[in-house]
Amino acid sequence: MDTPTIIIDRSKLMNNIKKMADVSSSNKVSLRPHIKTHKIPYIAKEQLKAGAVGITVAKVSEAEVMADYGITDIFIAYPLVTEKKIKKAIELSKRIRLIVATDCLQGANLLSKFASQSKIKLEVRLEVDTGLRRTGVLYNEALELAKKIMVLPNLHLTGIYTFRGPVLNGKTTLQLKEAGIEEGKVMVTLAEQMNREGIDIRDVSVGSTPTSEFAAEVAGVTEIRPGTYIFYDAMQEKYGSCAEEECAATVHVTVVSRPSHDLAIIDGGSKTFATDVQPNQPPLLLKGFGKIVGHPNVTLERVTEEHGMLHIEGDANIRVGDVLQIIPNHICSTVNLHNEVSIIDQYGDCERYAVLARGKLQ
Repeated sequence: MDTPTIIIDRSKLMNNIKKMADVSSSNKVSLRPHIKTHKIPYIAKEQLKAGAVGITVAKVSEAEVMADYGITDIFIAYPLVTEKKIKKAIELSKRIRLIVATDCLQGANLLSKFASQSKIKLEVRLEVDTGLRRTGVLYNEALELAKKIMVLPNLHLTGIYTFRGPVLNGKTTLQLKEAGIEEGKVMVTLAEQMNREGIDIRDVSVGSTPTSEFAAEVAGVTEIRPGTYIFYDAMQEKYGSCAEEECAATVHVTVVSRPSHDLAIIDGGSKTFATDVQPNQPPLLLKGFGKIVGHPNVTLERVTEEHGMLHIEGDANIRVGDVLQIIPNHICSTVNLHNEVSIIDQYGDCERYAVLARGKLQ
């Protein structure tokens, strides 16, 4: 195959699917993986076959793609606040089980308004900020907001959810167990408060790839939503979520130039590798924009659109024409740059899959 291209090891892929399915089943919580990492209906169906109850997406357009390929239980874990998106979600909810999200009264009122006009009832979850400082109602304001949402017509508030990642006491951490348990406990405590106030919260949905296995241990957590675990990446390895051998997806690139002893150029730059996870940032302090397999002394130090500059410390048997495998820092954003991936089994047989939900911005 020509390069640059993403190659997925089928055996590692299936092992990763089973690993997280075992985490959910052993803790008796539901698994609703986020498809932001792979964006491929075939892989989502493999996750469902292994025991996932449904999937999570970020965009209505992603949900539409997955529904078109037969997936019938989808959570859009992103606040919908515009008429066009809400109406598209309502149409989708007429053919599948669709859960939508809100984190403010303004958004909830819009969901209620358009659901009432369409004479349907929308299943809604309230997003809560538990420390990431992204979307989500502030934790200490969540109870009062839930009371107001509960009485809105044509909405059924069934759960609360959060995304926090490896954060502990408000800061990014490598203490994954402590972070996961804290995440689970604060959400369960909130759900218990809501239930005492007469709000029937049946779903407490938490967990990222680094924290899910620990958050799932907390009594009262009902669902985990990891995404990156399907492939893993250099960032997850550095967190300690996986070993290098578990990373199922690598970007294959070709060395196109070797101008000097300490420099080699590959045919993958910022249009091939995600650059959203920058090197040398705490707490991970990643080296470069990806991990070059088998070459610990080589760093993908710089990227322009079509060029990747490898810095070589000491000697490296790297020549023009060589194909290298690189585990990107962030596989989710990297996959979104590619039209297709190739899945290869232990016998070398290859199947190509279009990344059908890539580039879905709405």
